Amino acid sequence: MGVTVAGMATGVPGYGRRMTDLSTEDIDRIADPFFAAITAGNIDAVKAAYSPTAGIWHNFDEKEQVPADNALTLAFLHSRAQNLQYTEIRRFPSPGGFVQQHVLVGDAKGGKLRMPAIIRFWVEDGLITRLEEYLDTRQAAVLSKG
Repeated sequence: MGVTVAGMATGVPGYGRRMTDLSTEDIDRIADPFFAAITAGNIDAVKAAYSPTAGIWHNFDEKEQVPADNALTLAFLHSRAQNLQYTEIRRFPSPGGFVQQHVLVGDAKGGKLRMPAIIRFWVEDGLITRLEEYLDTRQAAVLSKG
């Protein structure tokens, strides 16, 4: 795991950049269109929100994805669910980015989807350089049914 020293993080891809604080307006300018693109299934807009070298990590498999791989994950989500919405959204500034806690809801092939999650974002020059998503995959089981 990386270590933060005097505003710098090291040891994990995406952490090695100078960390600057974002304003609430900056966070909303990045997060609102990013999550709107996810719910709309606009994969190109999601990929455009990432730095080309962005790292996407999920707690359930502990593997690093690149934006193209993440696009496949989002395409799978949209093939298995519709009417997606992010609810109960809470955002918090964090060094070099922000944290969003939310509940993703929708109509999945196997029933109603209700998936609480939290995502830590790192941002540079308005682009997402890294995100780490934490969720309980049992909540996503309705995506695999039906």
